[in-house]
Amino acid sequence: MNTPHCIIMSSIQAPSSPPPPLLVSSRASKATFASFKCYSSSSGSGSGSDEFKDSALLRVVVDQQVQELLAKEENKDLLDGLEKASQRVELAKRELAFIQKQELALNHFKDYVNQLEAKASEIAECQREISEAKTLVEEAERSLSTDDGGKKKSDREKERWESVKAASISALIGTLSGLPIYSGHVTNTAQLLLPLAINFISCALFGVTFRYTIRRDLDDVQLKTGIASAFGVVKGLAMLSGGPLLQLNFESFLSHAKDGTIYVSENLFIFVSAAVALDYCFKTRLLSPFPMD
Repeated sequence: MNTPHCIIMSSIQAPSSPPPPLLVSSRASKATFASFKCYSSSSGSGSGSDEFKDSALLRVVVDQQVQELLAKEENKDLLDGLEKASQRVELAKRELAFIQKQELALNHFKDYVNQLEAKASEIAECQREISEAKTLVEEAERSLSTDDGGKKKSDREKERWESVKAASISALIGTLSGLPIYSGHVTNTAQLLLPLAINFISCALFGVTFRYTIRRDLDDVQLKTGIASAFGVVKGLAMLSGGPLLQLNFESFLSHAKDGTIYVSENLFIFVSAAVALDYCFKTRLLSPFPMD
């Protein structure tokens, strides 16, 4: 099979036509092209080496033509312009990449702002819920304070009633204990009313004081006897002061000492009796100690 071959023969002249940008010349009116001659060869042995030689020769010619084109001044200007254009393109690419980065950062910032706005709305919702919870707590506190106020008022009423009971028991026992004593100091019933009335009031006050002083120390014997002794001594000395005046002599001093001992002993008996009765009532739960359960 015959294979066509092309061999460069010489340069031929072609009619003048508008040249491409790289072939523009003000001094030439004609463009020079390489002429080729094609032939067929039936020999198969040297076709491979001939093709390689022809292609190498074609590359050399093309390289020479390119170098001649690049060596021209007008083409240098075009190449400089092309290089500057390439630089501008690269600069534009870098600016575009920078703008894209800025747009990406702006999008991230917008997302962050949106997240902050969502958090702000959540915080506002939490604050609203907290304010509502505070309102509920305040209402509950007011309700509890009202309940506590009613409970405290009820407790105060119960405490007053227990104090009245203690005063009544103490006054009754004290009056009964003092009745034989005061009966020996008077000659008729009318004279007995005043001492019994004073003793009744004193024992009533003793009962209230005893309850508030003992509180829940029901086994404190010293405290209980101390209260009874204090009331007995004070009342006995008060009765002594109502008698005759003390004279600056031994007989008067001895007489006042004897009377004072009798008055104090009598009143100690009265108040100790009242204290024993109150202690018995506390231990048997007839009376509630202060404060109540």
